Amino acid sequence: MKGEPASGRLLFFATAPHPCGYLESETATTVFADPRVAKSTRVYSVLSRYGFRRSGEHLYRPQCAACAACVPLRIPAARFQARRGQQRIWRRNADIRVSAKGDAFDPAHFELYSRYMTARHRGGSMDNPTQRQYREFLLCSWGETVFYEFRLQQRLVAVAVSDRLDDGLSAVYTFFDPALSSRSLGIYAILWQIEEAKRLERDWLYLGYWIESSPKMRYKIAFRPQQRLISGQWLEH
Repeated sequence: MKGEPASGRLLFFATAPHPCGYLESETATTVFADPRVAKSTRVYSVLSRYGFRRSGEHLYRPQCAACAACVPLRIPAARFQARRGQQRIWRRNADIRVSAKGDAFDPAHFELYSRYMTARHRGGSMDNPTQRQYREFLLCSWGETVFYEFRLQQRLVAVAVSDRLDDGLSAVYTFFDPALSSRSLGIYAILWQIEEAKRLERDWLYLGYWIESSPKMRYKIAFRPQQRLISGQWLEH
């Protein structure tokens, strides 16, 4: 298969312990698929079933010696049942139109991303992003990445970056106009991607990691049913 090593084996490398990006006072170790080996959608699809995510060109997952707080989570698209609050958010955004764009740098996307990051992460390491940081985080030369544009009339109000896998969609990142917080555009983007997975006849929407003690990730548990990868098995909740 194109992009795989001739032996059919893929090496993995672990980083040195570093400050955890999710839990204060904790250290983390990240495992990366060999960055010297070209990747493919098929490789990505297989690794996603083992809890791997994409960041830029790289496939990674947390692998901490003393902590298992980061739990991979996915939604079975066909069986998802929206709750009342989610149904209200869906109706509230019925006037938004969505279109797909390919994986290429777009100045309008970056401008919205910059406003979102500055509003949401003011004073942190992620505010005031550069074009280089943006490219290295979201763009990918080997995958099937789609930038879904959410527009209110002609105004760009949100972008959901999503990777198409063999068995699902992987929600990489969503950013939106911070002035429209009342619309709950982050939740709406997830609901929309679940519907898109159904349309594409994909089984899953991979939602990244869930950490029980992180308030910022609490919204993820509202999407039911869901499966969590625990001790090597996807268990339904």
